Amino acid sequence: MGKEDYKYIYGPVPSWRLGSSLGIDPVSQKEKICSFDCVYCQIGRTKFFSSERKVFIPVSGVIEEINSLPELHIDYITFSGSGEPTLAGNLGQMIEEIKKTRKERIAVITNSSLIDRKDVQRDLMSSDFVIAKLDAPSKDIFKAVNNPIETIEFDVVVEALKKFRKIYKGKLALQVMFISQNRHTACSIAEIAKEINPDEVQINTPLRPCGISPLSKGELDVIEGYFKGLNTISVYKAEHIKVEPVSKGDTLRRRGKITD
Repeated sequence: MGKEDYKYIYGPVPSWRLGSSLGIDPVSQKEKICSFDCVYCQIGRTKFFSSERKVFIPVSGVIEEINSLPELHIDYITFSGSGEPTLAGNLGQMIEEIKKTRKERIAVITNSSLIDRKDVQRDLMSSDFVIAKLDAPSKDIFKAVNNPIETIEFDVVVEALKKFRKIYKGKLALQVMFISQNRHTACSIAEIAKEINPDEVQINTPLRPCGISPLSKGELDVIEGYFKGLNTISVYKAEHIKVEPVSKGDTLRRRGKITD
């Protein structure tokens, strides 16, 4: 299988949170399919909204591509890409099948929109690391920053994150993307984060091209102070490594930027 033949995997990419990360796109459609239309999304606006789980790609195809890879240093195999990964109805099966042949840890980066669903929780249980989005302290900011599909309610998401924290045996991180629209609510977001009590809080701002200006290091340093008492990492302070992707075109399409 040549580089141009990869349909479902991309990278590896250098991740400030995960090291060398091989991406798996369990949606893998020409256009992004998501339950959110975040104003800072690096792969563009959401044209196709959905909160319905379905099978988009075959498990066998993902396994075939992974097995065809050359020898690579990979820290995590990460489910992310061109849409919300928990929309994939066979996410759990993909994780289980990958674990049969690969030794790397499995991460899922989710916008948290479906985390109240029992079938989603069950699928995530198979992973080693769940990175869940929390960009707002209220439904108004939730709408302004994440622009969710109408069926997704902010309070339901927050309560689901609290419950998931209690049952999930792997590592749970909250990823918080700070921009001008929500930086004034950092203290309130931190209070919710303390109620959830994750293993890690990832303080982020959009450094990839997206049309939204990032906050400065000084601004993120102040924001990080609100999360005192929690284990935090910040995008400006994290180590940045170099990784050569096996397929640059696919990586750019699904990630928006190859290096950080």
